[in-house]
Amino acid sequence: MSPVLSRHVTAKKQQLDKAQVLIEALPWLEKYSGTIMVIKYGGNAMINEELKKAFVEDIAFLHHVGVLPVVVHGGGPQITEMLGRLDIDSEFKAGLRVTSHAAMEVVRMVLVGKVGRELVNLLNEHGPLAVGLSGEDANLFTAEPRHVYVEGEEVDLGQVGDVTGVRPDAVQNLLKAGCVPIVATVAPDEHGEVYNVNADTAASALAAALGARRLIMLTDVPGLYADWPNSQDVIAKLTPDEVEEMLPSLASGMRPKMEACMRAVRGGVEQATIIDGRDPHSLLLEMVTDDGLGTAVME
Repeated sequence: MSPVLSRHVTAKKQQLDKAQVLIEALPWLEKYSGTIMVIKYGGNAMINEELKKAFVEDIAFLHHVGVLPVVVHGGGPQITEMLGRLDIDSEFKAGLRVTSHAAMEVVRMVLVGKVGRELVNLLNEHGPLAVGLSGEDANLFTAEPRHVYVEGEEVDLGQVGDVTGVRPDAVQNLLKAGCVPIVATVAPDEHGEVYNVNADTAASALAAALGARRLIMLTDVPGLYADWPNSQDVIAKLTPDEVEEMLPSLASGMRPKMEACMRAVRGGVEQATIIDGRDPHSLLLEMVTDDGLGTAVME
């Protein structure tokens, strides 16, 4: 075969492969077009430039094919870095950041003013899509102090809150206007005191309030391990009741994520899935792969 003909055959095969991918995505597009999908953005996907770019491309793709994505973001690594610069202690208990008054000001500044703005700007490179807001805007979230117990004793987490109410009107209006809401997870209580709300918890509450079809949570592991550290096998599917039974035995970092998935499904979300955000385009791969990725919680 001549070099010219060989290149032609190769190019044609590549074109056919692209067409096949699009055809295979058709059932997925039919299923999810017009539905709300809440994506919790965190972990290495937030600090690795390649992963950050891939995530933004995934969100733009979802938007352009008719899905209604809502991004809820944390900012743990960035908060830790800024607290270190300002010589403010950073401590974790039960998988949650202990947040003093001084730390709360830093959390608010980083989440709303840095992480959220950066994500909005990156997504807007694909068109006038993204609008940033926080739980303080239009009373999106109402919070109360979160009560956590370790070995039967309550742990003081400072200004760490749990979501007690959601007014999704502002997010719904943005979706109707063709925008992608980017939500930072700080929230006031009924007296105006602002709390640091775990992004997993906030994403779960918002997904339920919006009547979202899916909740997808990006993290730094492939999913929930069946027998860690003895095995790296990942549990593919769990019911909310099975998750509740497992919660006391889970590692502190995984417990808030699995609890959030459980709450979302019990709140009416069809499926809540934890996936590995360290893999480029893992969000799209989760959507178009028949077996899915990571660990799914569903009835």
